[in-house]
Amino acid sequence: MKKKLSIIFALLMVASMVLAACQPQVVTKEVVVTQEVPVEVTKEVEVPAEPVDKTVVEFWTTDNEEDRIVVYEELAAAYMAEHPEVDLRIVPIEEAGIAQRIATAQAANRLPDIVRMGVERVSAFAADGILDEDAAVAAISAIGEDDFRAGPLAMVTDPATGKYAAVPFDGWIQAIWYRADSFEAAGLDAPLSWDAINAACDTLPGTGNLLYGLTLGTDPGQNYPIQVFEQVAISNNAWPFDADGNVTMNTPEMVEALKFYTDLQRCAVPGPQYWRGAREAYELDQAGMLFYSTYIMDDLVDGSGLEGGGNVEIAVDNLAANTGFASEMKGPNGSASYGQLVTLGIMKDADPVAQDVVAFFMDGDNYLKVLALAPFGKVPVLESAVEGWGGLSDYFANYSPETIAQIGNGFETMQRWLFRPEYDATQRAVIGDMEGRLLISQAISNIALEGTMTPETAAEWLQEQVEALYAERTAE
Repeated sequence: MKKKLSIIFALLMVASMVLAACQPQVVTKEVVVTQEVPVEVTKEVEVPAEPVDKTVVEFWTTDNEEDRIVVYEELAAAYMAEHPEVDLRIVPIEEAGIAQRIATAQAANRLPDIVRMGVERVSAFAADGILDEDAAVAAISAIGEDDFRAGPLAMVTDPATGKYAAVPFDGWIQAIWYRADSFEAAGLDAPLSWDAINAACDTLPGTGNLLYGLTLGTDPGQNYPIQVFEQVAISNNAWPFDADGNVTMNTPEMVEALKFYTDLQRCAVPGPQYWRGAREAYELDQAGMLFYSTYIMDDLVDGSGLEGGGNVEIAVDNLAANTGFASEMKGPNGSASYGQLVTLGIMKDADPVAQDVVAFFMDGDNYLKVLALAPFGKVPVLESAVEGWGGLSDYFANYSPETIAQIGNGFETMQRWLFRPEYDATQRAVIGDMEGRLLISQAISNIALEGTMTPETAAEWLQEQVEALYAERTAE
């Protein structure tokens, strides 16, 4: 029986093996996972968007101090956040090197789009055909032409085309800062005219602690005398060139301006003087008038810096509050104030986006952020910004609303020999040479201090010197 069972079992095993051989084989394989599956395999792969070409706008600025560049770059970032298709690049440059850098860029056909520069550069660049005047006109229109002060717009007008060659941006004003309390005590009018200045010159010495009426710029080695004299000359309609391009340094108007200016030495601090002595004499209660720019405003509160270190100890209580501001000077044949205008030039072939960038920098709070970088030296050119500008520094609170308003309105009459629209690049270069060689300063010193010249002989000497400079320039 056991043998039969063994035979049956053997037959069943053979049958099963034959059956398995007739079926398709299914191969199973055990998978052993030895490491973590990479994330990329288990997640969707994000495909980056195709790169988009951006419009590059280069903005060269002479506001090149580090803290100022930070603000410019913050504004650029804000603009790019609104316009991701634009790459706005801020490039700091030196004011003195603008002409050379522009010439190099022009030769390489790589002019920037926007350049911050003094107005004295505008006419020369316009004459060279590298400013886009239509773009400047469009930008001014976008900002609001009626919001601009008339004076700055006149300074950037190209007389050859009648168009605006650049966009006014900011600037500073020079004036006579005067002891309003002493003037009131002496019954004097504000020093806004030659007659009023002469009256103060004769009356102030001996008023209170005052020893002198003013400190006159007479140092032949400094350019301070020319900065003051130029305003005097323009207020008498005295200019270096006439409409025909002739040198006019010996006209009756120029002689009269030299005489008025140097006669003020009768009540002035003795010896060769420039801005440092003028500033200190005013702060020390020694002189009643001071020719200076708006940069003096914080010094009249804290005391200006001394050459040997430290600050002047102001000898007058509340000097700033007792100081008046006379920016306009009226002479026998005109009136003028003196200062500097800074512009934004939109260069030839600049992308149209540059116009929008200029408008952005001069819009509302953006413009105030720029002015806040140096409130005393950045007087706004937009009427709408004057009120906000007046709140940019705690030092403004030391001055009367009338003074702040006068500073804000200083552009209305501001002029310089360099700014005269009809002067060409050569004439402007000669005016620069005159200042560089300190010709006016030397003439004033020779009249007021040395006594070797009269106003008449000084004017003839200036005529000869400037004619020689002009001949050199035209021969180049």
